[in-house]
Amino acid sequence: MRVGFVSLVGRPNAGKSTLVNQVVGTKLAIVSDKPQTTRNRIIAVRNYTGDHAAQVIFVDTPGIHRPLHRMNVRMVGIALESIGNVDVVGLVRDVTDSVGAGDRFVLRSLEEARAPVILVLNKIDRIAKSRLLPLIDWYRQQREFAAIVPISAQTGDGVEILEREIIGQLPEGESLYPDDFLTDQPERVLAAEMVREKVLRHTRSELPFTTAVVVDRFDDETQSGLLRLYCSILVERSSQKPIVIGQGGALLKQIGTEAREDLERFFGTRVFLDLHVKVRADWRENDRILNQVGVATKTRG
Repeated sequence: MRVGFVSLVGRPNAGKSTLVNQVVGTKLAIVSDKPQTTRNRIIAVRNYTGDHAAQVIFVDTPGIHRPLHRMNVRMVGIALESIGNVDVVGLVRDVTDSVGAGDRFVLRSLEEARAPVILVLNKIDRIAKSRLLPLIDWYRQQREFAAIVPISAQTGDGVEILEREIIGQLPEGESLYPDDFLTDQPERVLAAEMVREKVLRHTRSELPFTTAVVVDRFDDETQSGLLRLYCSILVERSSQKPIVIGQGGALLKQIGTEAREDLERFFGTRVFLDLHVKVRADWRENDRILNQVGVATKTRG
């Protein structure tokens, strides 16, 4: 069988997390239309049987962008470091975006990649096929790719072809993880991210970039079949707090209801979720808080 690590890299909002969720068949990475949604590295393991027997360890990384805060420096560092530590690199590109300086920066970052690079042209369901050809030509002029695969991570179109291309590039070996292993993300981080996804869904302007969620208490009462979660939603300014809470607490209640439903589906148990909004002006520069929300200084393992 073939075994190896595949790092998915690219600009923010390219659809890397949607692709990971599509491949593993469950929601591990939160998804939003806001750039820089993914803040930490996520490992997701998929086992394949039959003629293409393999264990593929997908590494979802934050979008590569110009960092302005310590948090963003960590995020970009995670993405760039992953390029040199894997067996295959998947460069995920949103085909609805025009070519710009961000694409050139990502390509320069790949110059040090020792592994084969597959160009993944995502969101093909949103454009006419004729628009793909100029983009493919441009990328072919920039560097050599092991394969170029158009896909829609949202609908699944082309994903099986991509998986076969990835497996074909992996070395032979024995499984690195048990068959039932899914992700390396701690339960606390997964829970916090599910809450943050709902905050992203219901807020606009600068709030998506200036909020984080910390799990203060995680009480798994196995005997009673109840998971109790006490979470803090962090904002940077006092003026942002009432925006998250909403009139009469309506928005915070809606965020909590939607997050609890996702948490119950994921953990397979009843969930009691208690949310509070707190002002932490410097949380994006605070190493302790960044550690709590899972934004690592470097990749693990």
